[in-house]
Amino acid sequence: MQGDAERVGTRTHWDEVYRSKPVDSVSWYQDKPAVSLRLVTSVGAAACALVDVGAGAATLADELVAAGWTDVTVLDVSAEAVALVRERLDGEVQVVVTDLLEWRPERKYDVWHDRAVLHFLVDAESQSRYVEVAATAVRRGGALVIGVFALDGPEQCSGLPTSRYDAEGLQRLFAPSFALDHSESEVHTTPAGVAQSFTWAVLRRL
Repeated sequence: MQGDAERVGTRTHWDEVYRSKPVDSVSWYQDKPAVSLRLVTSVGAAACALVDVGAGAATLADELVAAGWTDVTVLDVSAEAVALVRERLDGEVQVVVTDLLEWRPERKYDVWHDRAVLHFLVDAESQSRYVEVAATAVRRGGALVIGVFALDGPEQCSGLPTSRYDAEGLQRLFAPSFALDHSESEVHTTPAGVAQSFTWAVLRRL
């Protein structure tokens, strides 16, 4: 896979991002993850098991814990990012530090959340591996909640190239393991005031 050397570099890249920049200055920062919360709670409840992949230092886990969710896993390749989550939520969430494409899930989840990870996978092999990991991790009837750059979204982010999707593109990528249940658009405004177009999708595990 194009992954081994490149993924190590990516781990180094993200550690440096979280080491060198304030959390509230990165382009993907949200004061409150409103769309994520709404879509996650539309497909799951506090008793559900959720994994937030590529979570970084985002506060979705904080919001869910505050709402009574007790089985939340935060996964990210950056130990620096996960350390920030541990500072806020020590003992209240499970944490996994690994490259998502190397992850071998040992359990099933009801909900998989990804905001802005999939679009960093630009080759077909990595995208296929992502779908394979998601299909292994999510129980039948469970849901993926995914936010990615839309077709008119950025071609690069944080110095890395990106893939861009519409709902139909996500449906094609995840078939036949998942079926599209819902899609919508969002314009995210970065801390620097730049508008970024996102496609959001909820896909059900078949």
